[in-house]
Amino acid sequence: MDYKEIKKLMDDMGNSKLSEIEIEFPDGIKISMKKDSGLKLSSPVPMVQEINSPAVKEPSDLAVINKPEGNIVKAPMVGTFYSKSSPASEPFVQIGSKVKKGDKLCIIEAMKLMNEIESEFDGEVVEILVKDEEMVEYGTPLFVIK
Repeated sequence: MDYKEIKKLMDDMGNSKLSEIEIEFPDGIKISMKKDSGLKLSSPVPMVQEINSPAVKEPSDLAVINKPEGNIVKAPMVGTFYSKSSPASEPFVQIGSKVKKGDKLCIIEAMKLMNEIESEFDGEVVEILVKDEEMVEYGTPLFVIK
């Protein structure tokens, strides 16, 4: 199987309702894919004030979670995120790094293939949204570049 066939298979898996698949070809090649369920456990949101409290704030007074400002670099495939080329090396970029379009940002390992992810934008890395060795899905935001 060549890279394009593997990429097509990954894309098809990502767009299907299947959560796991194993394929063994007559030539001995075995492919096993499993989707992350996407379920994240979160702690309950604490109550800010009781309903009967005289100082209940209006919705406009409540804190609003801001979306990151800047250009978002998203994962082009499903795989494992790596911020550096080997455990002993320095990360490709850190918060504050200046990047140009085409600079390496990270690696996503998909089916034992190491795919270098390049910046689509010029600017400064202001946020890294995933941790090293974390599984990412297609479209997962990875970096914010301003």
